Amino acid sequence: MAKFVHVVRPRYAEVDMQGVVFNAHWLTFFDEACTRYFGHLGYEASVAFFEEFDVMLVKAVLEWSGPVGFDELVDIAVAPSRIGSKSFDVRYDATVDGRPVCVGTITYVSVTPNTHDSTAIPDELRARLESELIEP
Repeated sequence: MAKFVHVVRPRYAEVDMQGVVFNAHWLTFFDEACTRYFGHLGYEASVAFFEEFDVMLVKAVLEWSGPVGFDELVDIAVAPSRIGSKSFDVRYDATVDGRPVCVGTITYVSVTPNTHDSTAIPDELRARLESELIEP
């Protein structure tokens, strides 16, 4: 069970002609949730991603199970589900009033800040991620 939940409220511009959140916006929602998750882990995003460590998305899998409309409150539970030597997966479980609507699994690779060079996940970050690891 995830220890961190981020809440988003889809804006009018994020809903398509079918009356539901347009698919591409889910990656933005999950990116925002990830940034806040790192804050939950004790990292100030405006500093950490430039000085302590950085990550880059290398794979994203999204699975929808229900619609979300304009102005609905979406709870996004965030937790790591796999940790490798240079990459890790984060799972995002989005629900509206407890109803599952979207699950995302995103693979991030650890990179040296201000570069695109992959590097081992820093020990401190690894320990913090491991403390919240869930089964995929």
